[in-house]
Amino acid sequence: MLRIAVQTKGRLHEETMRMLEESGIKLESTKRLLLLQSKDFPVEVLFLRDDDIPQAVATGIADAGVIGENEYVEKNEDAEIVKRLNFSKCRLSLAIPKAEEYPGLQWFEGKRIATSYPHILKKFLDEKGIRADIHIITGSVEIAPGINLADCIFDIVSSGSTLVSNNLKEVEVVMKSEALMICNKNLSDEKRAILNELLFRFSSYKNAEGKKYIILNVPNDKIPDVCKLLPGMKSPTVTPLVQEGWSSLQSVISEDKFWDIISKLKALGAEGILVVPIEKMIL
Repeated sequence: MLRIAVQTKGRLHEETMRMLEESGIKLESTKRLLLLQSKDFPVEVLFLRDDDIPQAVATGIADAGVIGENEYVEKNEDAEIVKRLNFSKCRLSLAIPKAEEYPGLQWFEGKRIATSYPHILKKFLDEKGIRADIHIITGSVEIAPGINLADCIFDIVSSGSTLVSNNLKEVEVVMKSEALMICNKNLSDEKRAILNELLFRFSSYKNAEGKKYIILNVPNDKIPDVCKLLPGMKSPTVTPLVQEGWSSLQSVISEDKFWDIISKLKALGAEGILVVPIEKMIL
């Protein structure tokens, strides 16, 4: 049985639980239990505060954990990064009051900086030769300048809306972060095999994100041009139709290019275009 530590609440919790569900890991949802066992896969989920997960994995309380890179770097525990999971992306940035002029990093010399990530911030400031007063705050860091607790902040930024609502502006990105799967360095071969299978399922789900399966009929003389538009995973599948001079072509396209590609396909004479969602993709 592989024990995975997952954040108790928040965006990372929601995205992790959705990925587990899409990977066929069935858990009975309940708010009263801190440990849930899967019915049909040798995994149990331990719910912890995000800043407790790195230590729990490093000490073997949990075998593995899903954690933001920001927390992993800040805690600096002896746990192994197994895979970058490509979700819950954000950045750790320095932000100052909106009305302030910003000439560069020297602005922070002698300033009071509020943050929940003192170790990452100190390392950055030391590398840049900046001396500042770091105020450690847990919770709503962004309000610190407004109540004169600090001159500026160092915190997580996703959309930037929280900064705007607190009259702050982002001026320096110190590091980028995403969800990581980490594991205990002494994981047994049996548990590592379970983890690898789980990561395979995660990848199959993530590979399908933003992808559509497309089927269309196309004149044979236009197949080379259509194939240039629809490379697919390796190359499109082409099947001759009963109607002479025509073939059915099947491929995969990115959702963000969908309408642009559809217009070009129609211009090439494609007909009967069918677009289907993809749930999983095994590469």
